[in-house]
Amino acid sequence: MPSPFILAPSSVTQVMAWVLIALLPGIAVSVWLFGPGILITLGLATVTALAAEAAMLKARGYPVQPFLSDLSAIVTAWLLALSLPTLAPWWLIVTGVLFAIVVAKHLYGGLGQNIFNPAMVGYAVLIVSFPVQMTQWASPAELGPALNWAQSLAAVFGGIAPATLDAVTMATPLDALRTGLIQQLTVDEVMVQTLFGKFGGTGFEWLAFSFWIGGLILWTRRIIGWQIPMAFLAGVWLTAGLLHFFDAGRFGSPWFHFFAPSVALCAFFIATDPVSGATTPRGKLIFGFGAGFLTIVIRTWGGYPDGVAFAILLMNLAVPLIDQYTQPRVYGEPAPTRKSGP
Repeated sequence: MPSPFILAPSSVTQVMAWVLIALLPGIAVSVWLFGPGILITLGLATVTALAAEAAMLKARGYPVQPFLSDLSAIVTAWLLALSLPTLAPWWLIVTGVLFAIVVAKHLYGGLGQNIFNPAMVGYAVLIVSFPVQMTQWASPAELGPALNWAQSLAAVFGGIAPATLDAVTMATPLDALRTGLIQQLTVDEVMVQTLFGKFGGTGFEWLAFSFWIGGLILWTRRIIGWQIPMAFLAGVWLTAGLLHFFDAGRFGSPWFHFFAPSVALCAFFIATDPVSGATTPRGKLIFGFGAGFLTIVIRTWGGYPDGVAFAILLMNLAVPLIDQYTQPRVYGEPAPTRKSGP
């Protein structure tokens, strides 16, 4: 009988399946808040990811079916789709997924070899290249009627007039706060708008909460450890808290950042990527805290309202160095001794 210290084996497919299951609460809340547009985005992203994965596997001489069935491409597609506006045009979705699968994943050697998080590479390419399209978020149900299936299809595939699209879209709470601060308004003056709720954005708070539920599912199933999520959230909380403490008029409260959906999605689903993230126990704490710190720094002084993608990619660059200097001592190896003085 195996020792109780040996965990039951788990395959890549099982892990990826649990990640997809844990994303379902967030998808359900997104449909409730913004309408069925997110389902169209998820479907198009999934089809594109599977087609790109199959094409790259075939081009590299690998068998398609075993690698296609591990669900890793679908996880990448869903994470990117959930990071995009729910009414993003079809070509934006396809472009982002192709960059994620073809460039960030397969050109670096495929699953297990990529040094950058593929979904965040796709997002970064889109936000840099198409900033206007990346800001057309549908208004949540609490602030206006959600689009139906026909209207959502028309918006995604270009059958809805730009003027009509502008009438049903809005800036995210992060973007609205940043714009208000640039206009020399205080945080309190900006957050009197109906776009803002008690802690974060109206409706967006529920979306963040649903990702927290998904993260707890992954943690209880031991798909992810506690180090990276807790360190990331600590980095966000402490950095935002210090800024807010010294100047509450210019910097949002840590609660506001905590209830941004991107923070919850990153803490439990993106930063915890076992391939592009740190692997040692201490390294995971450093990686998570650094990503949380950089997220607030980029949100505050960077050129984009949300810094999650760039924070993760910057920390991905630091992973080899972090892992090298945080390797635990091999069991049985004597601890290093300090040299005595002369």
